[in-house]
Amino acid sequence: MAIIETNSLTRYFGQIVAVDNLNLTVEEGEIFGLIGPNGAGKTTTIKMLTTLLPPTSGRASIAGFDIRHQSAQVRKVIGYVPQLISADSTLSGYENLLIFAKLYDLPQSEREKRVRGALHFMGLDEVADKLVKNYSGGMIRRLEIAQSMLHRLRLLFLDEPTVGLDPAARRAVWEHIMDLRNQFGTTIFLTTHLMDEADELCTRVAIMHLGKVAAIGSPAELKKAVGRGEDVSLDEVFIHFTGNELDEGGNFRDVSRTRRVARRLG
Repeated sequence: MAIIETNSLTRYFGQIVAVDNLNLTVEEGEIFGLIGPNGAGKTTTIKMLTTLLPPTSGRASIAGFDIRHQSAQVRKVIGYVPQLISADSTLSGYENLLIFAKLYDLPQSEREKRVRGALHFMGLDEVADKLVKNYSGGMIRRLEIAQSMLHRLRLLFLDEPTVGLDPAARRAVWEHIMDLRNQFGTTIFLTTHLMDEADELCTRVAIMHLGKVAAIGSPAELKKAVGRGEDVSLDEVFIHFTGNELDEGGNFRDVSRTRRVARRLG
């Protein structure tokens, strides 16, 4: 059963086409990756699908709800972890989650159980009462995922979930993302410009280039389509389908944003 469907989804910023006639179907229970360099249109796509940004044209539905006309229903079934940090560093992990539980309007009788359960699932029991400013980068990302899952979401959107993290922290976040899907059946939709991340996590990926989808399929299927054996990397797949190498850092704004996130994550 499809949980995400888009039909010619398009977004302009002035004369610039950020997302150009996007057609995607994501099945329930998938870990689906939208991959490509900074500026490819990945974040704009997520912002439209999470109802934060209206499309210029086209349609999309989440769990059968139209993103334009049924945005409140869409928000009830999704969680969203943006690139930039959303946790409050002056509060403890527990306090951050309690605030989100109230924002999600969870019944007071269930808040404590849900908050403690989310902290436990993400491996944050021992630091639950410590201030977030003392957390490592990986702990902060796991806390943000815990925040998003308080209302027992069906679909989780992750925008560059491991940006700024060291390899060990990245691996820990990957494992919790897979656990979330395997234990709860949560569908994961993530964006990344890290090809090893997409290869490791995703059941299917869509290669996005200049606002368009250049290819879509499982990592294995896309590698096979290149026709050079099993040792092909997703970087080579990207070059094959787009004719371009991955941008090594984007523009000044992209670099500044990434470094700002990395600095805040420690």
